[in-house]
Amino acid sequence: MAARLKVAVLISGRGSNLQALLDACADPAFPVEIALVISNIADAYGLERAKKAGVATQVIPHKGFPSREAFDAALDEAIRASGAELVCLAGFMRLLTKGFSEAWAGRMINIHPSLLPSFKGLHTHQRAIEAGVKLHGCSVHFVTPDLDDGPLIAQAAVPVLPADTEDSLAQRVLACEHQLYPMALRLIAEGRCKIEQGVVKIDGHAGGEQSILSPAG
Repeated sequence: MAARLKVAVLISGRGSNLQALLDACADPAFPVEIALVISNIADAYGLERAKKAGVATQVIPHKGFPSREAFDAALDEAIRASGAELVCLAGFMRLLTKGFSEAWAGRMINIHPSLLPSFKGLHTHQRAIEAGVKLHGCSVHFVTPDLDDGPLIAQAAVPVLPADTEDSLAQRVLACEHQLYPMALRLIAEGRCKIEQGVVKIDGHAGGEQSILSPAG
């Protein structure tokens, strides 16, 4: 059996997407192993999730550093020391520096609660409702120095219903996130994702059915 891809997961909060990754990695057949979970917030509940799963954790408080560069250097050191080959951002609420993003280019992914490139940033569900879009969802993408930018790996879509509130829409999108992130991670671990001219190609084809998740409303 091929060696499992070692990843580090960066979190800041409750870690629901982390839990989805932990659950996937609990299957010995899943081609990924979480080597380390790092949080910039000491009481983030996601740390408890990792500990219950027997995964190493580390707290690196961003407030203890004089600059973003110094904080990112500490992150980089911890990630490399863990042996991780890929970084997964899962609700990590810090803007990473250009130097860090470039150092991990093509080896760092993020999940964002919108169908990128629409609704980058925060409050995506309320903005989607206010914009009157009929489809909303989530995206997994490779990280670049620009906020919520970078080549798209996989997306999942749900309809925006007439009675939707920010919370109801968020709950349906979150359920998709928990399916999409492990799916995208598997594609990478199996060597099926390649970035060509800024576009992710899966098994030699841009996009492809393996990168689209369309759950029922």
